[in-house]
Amino acid sequence: MGLTIPMLFLSVLLVVVGLLLVVLKRTGALGFRAATPAGSVLGLLGLLLGLSTFASVVAPYQVAVPVSFGKVGEPWKSGVHLKSPFTDVTTFSTRPVDLNLAGETNVEVRSSQGGVLYADLTVKWSIDPAHTLALYKLAGDESSVERRLVTPDTREIVRNVFARYTSEDGYVSKREAISSEIDRLIRERLAPRGILIETVNLRNVKPSEALQKEIDLKIQQEQATLRATEAARTAKAEAEQKRIVAEGEAAANTILSNSLSDKVLAVKCLEAFRAAAEKNPVYASPCGSGTGAPLIVDGTKR
Repeated sequence: MGLTIPMLFLSVLLVVVGLLLVVLKRTGALGFRAATPAGSVLGLLGLLLGLSTFASVVAPYQVAVPVSFGKVGEPWKSGVHLKSPFTDVTTFSTRPVDLNLAGETNVEVRSSQGGVLYADLTVKWSIDPAHTLALYKLAGDESSVERRLVTPDTREIVRNVFARYTSEDGYVSKREAISSEIDRLIRERLAPRGILIETVNLRNVKPSEALQKEIDLKIQQEQATLRATEAARTAKAEAEQKRIVAEGEAAANTILSNSLSDKVLAVKCLEAFRAAAEKNPVYASPCGSGTGAPLIVDGTKR
C-alpha cells in the first residue's frame, strides 16, 4: 500500500498533538502563548494529510489499477479518484518505452553453422490501456512487464531467427530481412498480451573473435581463388590469341605459296631488276623458268 498507511498514521498523530496543545493551553497546563496557534496548525496539517489518503491522482498518459484488501478493481484513467486509505494503487505509463539490448545486455546468437554473433537492438514498446488489468495480473507492474515479458520474448525470438541463417547472412548480406522478421514475430507474440510494438531496430551485429578469424580466413581463400581463376582466364585468352595469330599466318603463307607461279615470279623478278637499274648500271639475265636464279652484273667493275 506504499506510503498511504504511514501517511494516515502521521495525519492522526498530528491531529492528536494539535488537539492536545489546544486543550492543555486552555486548561492552563501549558504556559507559552503559541500553544494554541501551533496546535491549530498541526491539527490542520494532520487533517489535510489524512484527507489526501482518501484520494489518488492519475497523471496523463497513465492508467492505474486499485487493489483493496486483495481485491483488484477496474483500472482508473487519468484524473482524481476517491479511494480507501487501505487501497494500493499501481500505475502504468502508456507512453512508448525503449528496451535497449546492447553492450553487456546484447543478445548472443548462433547461426545455422554454429558461429557466435552478438546482436544490438532497440525495441520501442508501450502498454495498451485496454489490457492494463490483464498485464497487472500477469506481471505486477510496468517494470515487471518489461522484465518478465518484453525482454525474454525478444531475446528468444532474436535467437530463433538468427539460428535459421548462416553467419554471413546474419553479419552482412541479410541483415534487413532478419530485422524485418524479428519485428514481425515480436509484434505477433506480444500484441495478444496488450503490449504494442512501435519499432524494432537491429542496430548492429558483430561476430565473436573466433568467428571473425574464420571469416577473415574465408575471405583470404576466396581472394586467392579469384586471383587463380583470373590468371587461368588470362593465360587461356593469351593462348587463344596466339593460336588465332598462328592460324592467320599459316593461312596467309598458304595463300601466298599457291599464288607464286613461274609467270608471277618472272614478273616480280623483272620489276626488281628494273628498280635496281634506275639507281645503278646493271645487266640482268632474263627471268624465267629453267634459267636459275637471276644474275646481276655490275657494269662499273671489270
